[in-house]
Amino acid sequence: MALPAAAQGVDARAAYLQQSQSWLDGAIAQAEAASPMPLRMEVSVGALDERLQLAPCAKVEPYVPAGVRLWGRARIGLRCVDGPTRWNVFLPVTVKAFGPAWVLNANVAAGTVLQAADASETEVDWAAQTAPIAASPAQWVGKVAAKPLAAGQALRQTMLKPPQLFAAGAQVRVVASGSGFSVASEGQALGAGLLGQPVRIRMDNGRIVSGTVLEDRSVLIVL
Repeated sequence: MALPAAAQGVDARAAYLQQSQSWLDGAIAQAEAASPMPLRMEVSVGALDERLQLAPCAKVEPYVPAGVRLWGRARIGLRCVDGPTRWNVFLPVTVKAFGPAWVLNANVAAGTVLQAADASETEVDWAAQTAPIAASPAQWVGKVAAKPLAAGQALRQTMLKPPQLFAAGAQVRVVASGSGFSVASEGQALGAGLLGQPVRIRMDNGRIVSGTVLEDRSVLIVL
């Protein structure tokens, strides 16, 4: 989408900002409609660097720079595509994405296993941080706080880790499963067993295998 020409100086800058806001509103509305989550998006533009001396331009075009995501604090580019002097500048923008999330009711110490009563559902700005929100109880109930967490914090996936079910060196049950068969044996864990995560096991014959830690503290190897 191209921005029409505007008067120069302060009037031109004001027009660029106003029209950039309109362009962004359209882009965000499309993203909101395509989002699988019920997010309410808001976007605002910052200001151009006052030290910039922009040459007259008959057509200014906004764009999203490569590698930039319109999420949280971001930026868009404005480039002159029809003028005696081509220029390209960047405009800071802030994108907010409000949606349901789970917020801690009280402080939580690192290593605590989270229970359903530890958080309440409310609306937060998902884009306030880059880490993805833990949007459903299945993503955080039973998980362990990876660091100290404060009351009022929205739970995000990077704050959590799977619970440890056994330590390195523990003897564990190993189940090898294939098409139409299942064989159980014993082995020694070579690392800590985190629920749902891979772990290496040394079998009694010395062979080292890798499998997934299950809730019953066994390790599943799919053949």
